[in-house]
Amino acid sequence: MSASPVIASVPDTRPDTSGRAWAYATASAFAGGILLGVLTNLVQGWLPGAWNQIANSGAVWSVAAFAAGALSARKVGLPAAVVAGLFAESGLVVGYYGYAEVARDGMGSLFAPLVWLGMAFIAGPLFGAAGFGWRGISPRHRVIGLAALAGVFGTEAIHYAWVLHYAPQAWACLAVLVLVPLLMGRTHRERALTLLTAIPFSLLAYLVFYELILTTLLG
Repeated sequence: MSASPVIASVPDTRPDTSGRAWAYATASAFAGGILLGVLTNLVQGWLPGAWNQIANSGAVWSVAAFAAGALSARKVGLPAAVVAGLFAESGLVVGYYGYAEVARDGMGSLFAPLVWLGMAFIAGPLFGAAGFGWRGISPRHRVIGLAALAGVFGTEAIHYAWVLHYAPQAWACLAVLVLVPLLMGRTHRERALTLLTAIPFSLLAYLVFYELILTTLLG
């Protein structure tokens, strides 16, 4: 008489693609974005001198979309992570300018909020996907996702140093560019590849965002 083999149950790690999971991910990202938008407006008023530029910089705002994508990675999959990144960035714009309108002297012309909302529709999905890639199992995707996050701080460093001549802020952003791979990479090889990838990404993003898009829109 032989005993029946015991088959261990394997937990289901497939992403939840139900509408309820999508709604929770996007609503959480949007609410978090609004709160961070209000916070960046407040912090901008608290920080002294040129340091107030850091609070609402594109690099800092991109962290929200990256985090939204990373938090969604194991739960709802890539499409929802991309949408969560979009909602996080859009929430930042709504929170920042909404607080300016209600609690400060008003947000002024609608041009600036619309420009940043348009940028949110580009950066949000990209950094949501980057956060998803960083949480994935593919080393290549992890390197690319993390390099995007590090590189956007390199882009800010170039802008602060080359255009605004804010040396302390440029060094601070450059330090983040280096620390992101060192602290968030999983292996020495991954850290090195991320840093090497982030450097050309910084230059490319600067040319596209500051020299092409903002110059075209703002003149």
